Amino acid sequence: MRRFDPPKLTVAVPVLNEERYIADCLGSLMAQEGVKPFEIIVADGGSTDRTREIVAALSAQHPNIRLIANPRRLQSAAINLAATEVAKGTNILVRADAHALYPRDFLRKCLDALLASGAQSVVVPMRTVGARGFQRAIAAAQNSRLGNGGSSHRVAGMSGFVDHGHHAMFDLTFFRQIGGYNETFSHNEDAEFDIRLHRFGGRVWLCTEAPVAYFPRSNLRGLARQYYRHGAGRARTLLTHNIRPRLRQMLPVAALAGVVAGALLWPLSPIFALIPLLYVAICLIWAACAVVRARDPGLIGMAAAAITMHLAWAVGFLKSVMQHQASSRP
Repeated sequence: MRRFDPPKLTVAVPVLNEERYIADCLGSLMAQEGVKPFEIIVADGGSTDRTREIVAALSAQHPNIRLIANPRRLQSAAINLAATEVAKGTNILVRADAHALYPRDFLRKCLDALLASGAQSVVVPMRTVGARGFQRAIAAAQNSRLGNGGSSHRVAGMSGFVDHGHHAMFDLTFFRQIGGYNETFSHNEDAEFDIRLHRFGGRVWLCTEAPVAYFPRSNLRGLARQYYRHGAGRARTLLTHNIRPRLRQMLPVAALAGVVAGALLWPLSPIFALIPLLYVAICLIWAACAVVRARDPGLIGMAAAAITMHLAWAVGFLKSVMQHQASSRP
């Protein structure tokens, strides 16, 4: 068991146009009980809304909140930058997303898990919540197996060692030793980091006692853009490290292939139209069951959200694979 004597935590929060969420996020971090963050570094990637103004106002009230510029704009660069900007003596780095709220015992439970497990990184479950309107349907889709494929940090389970999860806390010395995040990754930098962490002999602990409430995109356009980038990032991670994808990662690709094949072949025979129709029907039935269980008609939008997530992810994944193959040719 490693000991940090005394533990000194720096929380890094990457932001870009987060005026809607940043005040509540920082408020939840400032309200931590048991373990207090020594400092909170907000790394801004060039916000054009009121994000910087809000953070500056909070910093005036709480001197341990510090605003810095993140010229590269990427989340990976923001966390790496914060790791170099931490106060002297910091030995634990916490990654906190601005789109989230953190329970009052979040830092304490993560720290307890880090010390007790001997891991180099602690990850936590992420539960999406919808504040209003269509965001509720998107949140419900992301919380369901239809949307998350049974990912360990999305499905309720027991704490233990895992391959990957929603990043929360790092042993800062180890984080630096393996080079931090790969800043050439705009998305999926966390999964790429975890692969290197394991190869360097590190371990990742899933702390199910410290779930995070995450606010997803509020419309299909933003959701599609996000999942397109997620798919592209995942493909790049697999190709970079020569890893075979898991079955659940290929299901969206299969769904896209079925939809495209059905659309192209149905003029030859109407039976081919059954392929995309069956896929859409499965998503609609899943959403209808959620409507009945929650008694919330708005959740019927889960179907559109899930379809958007699947197809956008698959397009990004396949495009990244084709770009990699093209660049590998003589």
